[in-house]
Amino acid sequence: MVSFGKKLKGRQIQEWQGYYINYKLMKRKLKQYANQSQAVVPDRRFVLKDFSRMLDNQIETIVLFLLEQQGALASRISELNEQKDFLQEVPDISKIDELREAYQAVGRDLLKLLYFVEINAIGLRKILKKFDKRFGYKFTDYYVKTRANHPYSQLQQVFKHVGLGAVVGAISRNLADLQDRQGSYLSIYDQPALPLQDPVVDSMQAAVDRLSHSTNFLNFLAQHALIMQEELPAPVEEGVDDQRYHFMSLLLNLANTFLYMVNTYIIVPTADDYSMSLGAAATVCGIVIGAMAVAQIFSSVYFSAWSNRSYFRPLIFSSIVLFIGNVMYALAYDLNSIPVLLIGRLFCGFGSARAVNRRYISDCVPLKYRMQASAGFVSASALGMACGPAVAGLLQTNFKIYKITVNKETLPGWLMAIAWLIYLVWLWFSFKEPVRDTEIKNVPQESKAEPDSLEKGIVEPLLLKSPENQQDEDEQEGDESEEAPEDSHKPANSIVAAYRLLTPSVKVQLLIYFMLKYAMEILLSESSVITTYYFSWSTGHVAVFLACLGLTVLPVNLVVGSYITNMFEDRQILLASEIMVCVGILMSFNVIIPYSVPQYVCSGLLLFVSAEVLEGVNLSLLSRVMSSRLSRGTYNGGLLSTEAGTIARVIADATITLAGYLGESMLLNITLLPSLFICIVSILATFWTYNSLY
Repeated sequence: MVSFGKKLKGRQIQEWQGYYINYKLMKRKLKQYANQSQAVVPDRRFVLKDFSRMLDNQIETIVLFLLEQQGALASRISELNEQKDFLQEVPDISKIDELREAYQAVGRDLLKLLYFVEINAIGLRKILKKFDKRFGYKFTDYYVKTRANHPYSQLQQVFKHVGLGAVVGAISRNLADLQDRQGSYLSIYDQPALPLQDPVVDSMQAAVDRLSHSTNFLNFLAQHALIMQEELPAPVEEGVDDQRYHFMSLLLNLANTFLYMVNTYIIVPTADDYSMSLGAAATVCGIVIGAMAVAQIFSSVYFSAWSNRSYFRPLIFSSIVLFIGNVMYALAYDLNSIPVLLIGRLFCGFGSARAVNRRYISDCVPLKYRMQASAGFVSASALGMACGPAVAGLLQTNFKIYKITVNKETLPGWLMAIAWLIYLVWLWFSFKEPVRDTEIKNVPQESKAEPDSLEKGIVEPLLLKSPENQQDEDEQEGDESEEAPEDSHKPANSIVAAYRLLTPSVKVQLLIYFMLKYAMEILLSESSVITTYYFSWSTGHVAVFLACLGLTVLPVNLVVGSYITNMFEDRQILLASEIMVCVGILMSFNVIIPYSVPQYVCSGLLLFVSAEVLEGVNLSLLSRVMSSRLSRGTYNGGLLSTEAGTIARVIADATITLAGYLGESMLLNITLLPSLFICIVSILATFWTYNSLY
């Protein structure tokens, strides 16, 4: 692994080299403290004070240079504003073009400064974390709290960058004024959502977004999708991104996500009735529902590999297989065949193209739209999850067309078959295959100024992340040793290789993801059997209950992403939501006779909402701590999380069917016991992980 110090030095702007954080010097200082501690027990207060003084000096050097550069940019903008005022009185098209180019030149210099701040902030975060790991002190907490909240804080200049934001605003506003707005008298402040078609402004905004770590709803949803980003993005120019990006193709991927989730959950309210109508026990619904997840374990891998070569063909294949699977599911009633029913569901699982949908967003959507696209992926999934049961509740009919029965059990299959057929036609005529990497390399690139290379930036959020949530490359590096960069950035080529890249903290995050998916699947899949046995609910009642659960997804993510994550650390939310999931499971047990509707509904709602909060925070953490080598290739981080969740669903559905042999009276408690056990194990694992980090 190439040492971070060498990466840092290689990315510095040469003329500003004396103003960057001296990472190598501070690393040497840490080694000096460590050597002293082997000889004598060091004075902890001296170490903290000495290292704090060194950091203060480093930050002061950075901040004073930053203020000097901001002042120079502000002076240039002020001079350009005077020229702009003169041109408003005496318009001259050629002079206006020159003025616009001058503002853009200031913007490119500002990009250099934003990148300067970003590199220094990352170096600062890493050295703080290295100190904590080396000596076991909670130095980061102490340093950030004492410096960030002080009225004369210089740390605020690095991480809040209010002055830089003002410069960005000045450039954006003046470029907007120079842009032809067809006689409009409105400014960017009157219409903040109005897009300014200027690549320099887009680049500045992207740089500011990277530098900021204000967790908002959109960002939270984007991380919820676990569309992995490389720590050091590949040098892809914006023009290449535009060649790849096609809005209708993105919309088709989101539609595929929505329809697949509808397809997954539309049968849940009626699966037990369908099983009984074919002569099987009601609890066989576990296998019927889970068959789709079994096939998805394998389909995720081959779809992920297929997306290395094409996106259009996998989506076509997915639509055809899902059409066939739903037709078989519907025909199983008239054929009176459980095997046909299960094969139909297996076909539906083999058509799961979620790996392609994720991969398309991460590979083909430009960085400036990727957060919105990722949030759209999560929203489409949540909407599909809510719509599936809701639609099933409306399909209360019973008639025959020739010898084909159409009723509440078969209609979900027929409806989804028609939906996939319509989608297939839309896909065939509207999808545009993106330009592949081999074609991109042959596209002649115009020579661009140095700042364009700065736009590549480092997407990894900065110090304001909790340090325990970061994967520290420094643990694996020698002070001077390094291996070939191409090896250290090579994607995993197998599941085993990908597993070896997982750190203990990542394994714990995947265990948590497994646990919450298992608990949610138990709740959803057995809901029809449990509510029929205890409360004699109809299909409509079950559908309404499941739809209400699904509709909580977006509001819960809104509250967590916009408010809770700004009030508490992610690890605190993670642990609290795990405990609440455990409480929800305990409340669901049938220990009070008779088992009541309020108990079931309240415990189910608590479990589901807590699991949703847990899933969002867990995937947010997972997207940060996974190795950058898992951000691309077939065996990527998204695939690993998908496989963990799918395996959990398969085991949960199998548990329901096996527990059914003990009788429906024991089904609830028997299926909840594994959920409780896994939840307790995940809580203990979380405690162990964070105690070892602190």
